[in-house]
Amino acid sequence: MSNVAVVYWSGTGNTAAMARKVTKGITRAGGTADTMMARDFSPTKIDTYDAFAFGCPAMGKEQLEQKQFEPMYAEVEPLLTGKKVVLFGSYSWNHGEWMNIWKKRAEDAGLNVVGTLIVKDHPGIMHSGDCVRLGELIAKAAKA
Repeated sequence: MSNVAVVYWSGTGNTAAMARKVTKGITRAGGTADTMMARDFSPTKIDTYDAFAFGCPAMGKEQLEQKQFEPMYAEVEPLLTGKKVVLFGSYSWNHGEWMNIWKKRAEDAGLNVVGTLIVKDHPGIMHSGDCVRLGELIAKAAKA
């Protein structure tokens, strides 16, 4: 069984909705998931999990949220070398460039990014399945 931390920040509820669907996919694939806000995750929790799903919407000029998510992520990123992760989030403008930047940053830090997902605004019916599949993907990757 895989144990996955689903760690996210959401301002409007869009990324929170994605996190719930990712969690559903993890459990559907036979894994367990702890879903929490970024402020509730710290380096002391890393060894509890086999893999990680990080969610953050695009903010400002295509960047991660700066007050809660970025500080948490910057603190844990160096400790996740070789760990399997998926990255997800929502956006409302531009074309989701922040995810490309985030994925490269994670890979450059040595994380094993097994998947990413961006959704314009709320995931809704159209993208709910994509979120579930991302959860299934990280649960299966954690077992391998």
